[in-house]
Amino acid sequence: MRPYKVLVVDDSAFMRKIISDLIENDPDFKVTATAANGREAVDKVNELQPDLVTMDVEMPEMNGLEALKVIMANHPLPVIMLSGINEEGMRETIMALESGAFDFIRKPSITNSQDIIAVGLSLIEQMKGAMLAREQREARNASLNAPDIILPDPPGR
Repeated sequence: MRPYKVLVVDDSAFMRKIISDLIENDPDFKVTATAANGREAVDKVNELQPDLVTMDVEMPEMNGLEALKVIMANHPLPVIMLSGINEEGMRETIMALESGAFDFIRKPSITNSQDIIAVGLSLIEQMKGAMLAREQREARNASLNAPDIILPDPPGR
């Protein structure tokens, strides 16, 4: 099985590096590109057609919620949103899920290595869940769209 292609979107180059490294610790995933804002994310989804996107909420030019809506309208795919946890983040969580995000996790604290590891494990778990759900949906759709097979009557009938 080939690794799933992932697009990592965050306005912080440092955070893009941390998230990319966490993802690439799992052989099932390969970061094929990164983007610094929502506009770049939309362009790269159109161009590269990744299997999954991780996306920051707060970004300049086009934030993650705006980009999520465009991506889900044009190229629906699993998107896991990342953001700091605060009261505003809770509102954004609900908005992201309503707009089609697979899930929402908090960003790691860059000053706490244990936190980075814990968020990395959670992120990989969510990514695996997203890809499993996508594959199950595709298999279900394929079986619904398959032509009916008519079996011949057995001999002697």
